[in-house]
Amino acid sequence: MLSTGEVSRRAGIKVPTIRYYEQMGLVADPGRSEGNQRRYGKAELDRLMFIRHARELGLGIDAIRELLDLSDHPAQPCADADRIAAEQLAAVRAKIARLRKLEAELERIATQCRGGTVDACYVIHALAHHELCADEHPR
Repeated sequence: MLSTGEVSRRAGIKVPTIRYYEQMGLVADPGRSEGNQRRYGKAELDRLMFIRHARELGLGIDAIRELLDLSDHPAQPCADADRIAAEQLAAVRAKIARLRKLEAELERIATQCRGGTVDACYVIHALAHHELCADEHPR
């Protein structure tokens, strides 16, 4: 059995986050020692590491909850897990596309400035006058 601090260190998750996951119902409230300290076993540690990895991949709490439910029922088909992964992949690709647009626009306005004073600064003028922007809303 592991203390909260030890499971935090091994899972790479801060103690308040572990308690948050418990409150959200992602991890069961652990057993307690005679001194009323939380005690975690291997199953809880594995579950916390699953959650940490899912969070690193950008998955939200609802998706993680669904994936944990699926992992608790190993005989079920994995179509829902595949769907969740595909949805996250699409979201990441969309975010990358938006970031590339932002990068291009920032590069364009950052390379136009020739120094001098703020009243002639292209960066300031491009931000103030949207018609100077290549893509008016690069989200």
